[in-house]
Amino acid sequence: MIRTLFVLLAGVILTFSLSAWVRLSGLIRAPWAHDHCSRASSFWGRAMVRLAGVRVTLEGATREKMDRPLVVVANHQSWFDVFVLGGLLPGRARFVAKEELRRIPLFGAAWETCGHIRVNRGDRAEAVRSLNEAGTRIRDERLNVILFPEGTRSPDGHLLPFKKGAFVLAIQTGVPLLPVGISGSRAVMAKGSFRIQPGEIRVRVGEPIPVEGLTTADRDQLLARARSEILVLMDPSDAGDVHPSDQAADADQAADADHAADHAADASAASDVSTPSPSSTPAGTASPRVSRHEPIPDITETSE
Repeated sequence: MIRTLFVLLAGVILTFSLSAWVRLSGLIRAPWAHDHCSRASSFWGRAMVRLAGVRVTLEGATREKMDRPLVVVANHQSWFDVFVLGGLLPGRARFVAKEELRRIPLFGAAWETCGHIRVNRGDRAEAVRSLNEAGTRIRDERLNVILFPEGTRSPDGHLLPFKKGAFVLAIQTGVPLLPVGISGSRAVMAKGSFRIQPGEIRVRVGEPIPVEGLTTADRDQLLARARSEILVLMDPSDAGDVHPSDQAADADQAADADHAADHAADASAASDVSTPSPSSTPAGTASPRVSRHEPIPDITETSE
């Protein structure tokens, strides 16, 4: 309990101090503002991990692998997933997160200043616009965009059903998908609990999954491949199957998403346009593709 209180108090002070600095830099339009965002996010994540007495093992996250546009998909067990990925992954990363974070005083403003992408899960049209924005920024700013396709933290660490938005986003932009498996974070801070305990978090980064030549009709196969690779990257004790209690709800969501995606797939045949970005596309690689009219189904891959 003493450790939990200490980490929470120190975390609040650290979070609001860094948020104030980032927000001030943004308000005065300082030329270093965006650089400070990356540094502040990295420092914030690393500091929270150290304050909690957590050891992190990071495998496969080379700068060569991460220093290009990627759609990063990871399982989600704990708020410490955000600290670990934001603090330790190389490259310029931005999270897709729920709209509610914007309402946190000062932190929400700093979050927006740094360009993290918020999704209003109660407004489908606005959610689609948010991920279309993500697609544009992935290309133009050479970002790694991090999503949690389960849509929420797993209550027992086992992998929940995946939503499809991240996979359609990767196909639309032509940006490789990077699977990441996280294990041990639930033991540090579980969903629904403020108790923080020291422990070890293991993060294993897989190999990028190419999406060249794929269309929205291939979204289920891409989802299945990413899911199977994440299961391999997770510890065996965490790599459970879909929860039976979630299967019925997920089936209903999948039916709605399939209807929207099938409609989008028909439209994309006539409306897909190539939008190469010469300044942001490495030599020898295919230019990303974005459909300007195709909606992204199942937009709920946020940190919660």
